[in-house]
Amino acid sequence: MRNFISSLTSEYYKSRKTLNFGATILLPVILCSIVCLGFFAMADKFEKMDGKAIWGFFSGAILGVLGNLLLPLLVIFLANSVNSLEHKADTWKTLFSLPISKWTIYAAKYFYVLMLLFISMLLFALFTIGYGDLLGTIRPNLKFHDYQMTGLLLASHFKLFLSCSGILSIQFLLSLIWSDFLKPMGIGFLLFIIGMVLNSVNWHYAFLMPYAQPAISIKTMVANPNVRSDVPVNIFTSEILMSMIVSTVVFLAGYYVVKRTRIK
Repeated sequence: MRNFISSLTSEYYKSRKTLNFGATILLPVILCSIVCLGFFAMADKFEKMDGKAIWGFFSGAILGVLGNLLLPLLVIFLANSVNSLEHKADTWKTLFSLPISKWTIYAAKYFYVLMLLFISMLLFALFTIGYGDLLGTIRPNLKFHDYQMTGLLLASHFKLFLSCSGILSIQFLLSLIWSDFLKPMGIGFLLFIIGMVLNSVNWHYAFLMPYAQPAISIKTMVANPNVRSDVPVNIFTSEILMSMIVSTVVFLAGYYVVKRTRIK
């Protein structure tokens, strides 16, 4: 455990000044701020809505962009960036020569990316809740304070977090195989486009495609597709279970690749 924590800390110090670490924090701030400013500027159009309706429109605007576009791209970028640091500095040999098992190094790297993603999703949820409450305070005609949506939003963002675990494992493996940053990124973007197409045509088996799962999870977020429904989020739907299965299988396959790799 001590070696794992040391490896995890090392990953933090190596990436804390890089774009991937900054993106984890900046993207929630930017997206939620833009939506908040939009609602503030067009407050007159929303003042007739009740609390449930306005929370639904506000959070739905953020979740829609996040699940359909921003989140898959963020995962692709984060998963590739962590391993690209070792490829650029040519430090794999040094890393594996340390008195730490390959499993510990590999797991710490993967968990670090997973942690960055979790932090980002948590920030998205907190900023959504915070900005909604702020709008309700500075523009009382917007009835945000008439309804409480904290639990629903936290569950929704947690579901989105689980929905992209398959993408994370696949991109993490690709970034281990190729030292070229563009190859895994290019493959990730291509698979993301394919996932978007499969989702847009409502293919019955699209839930099997990891890169389509975040968008599908938005559709299955609640039992009733009406965003304003009081029905709690159904988290473990078919696409989420498939994402977790893919994530586990590919994660183990990635360790097999690392274990068999001989660094010259």
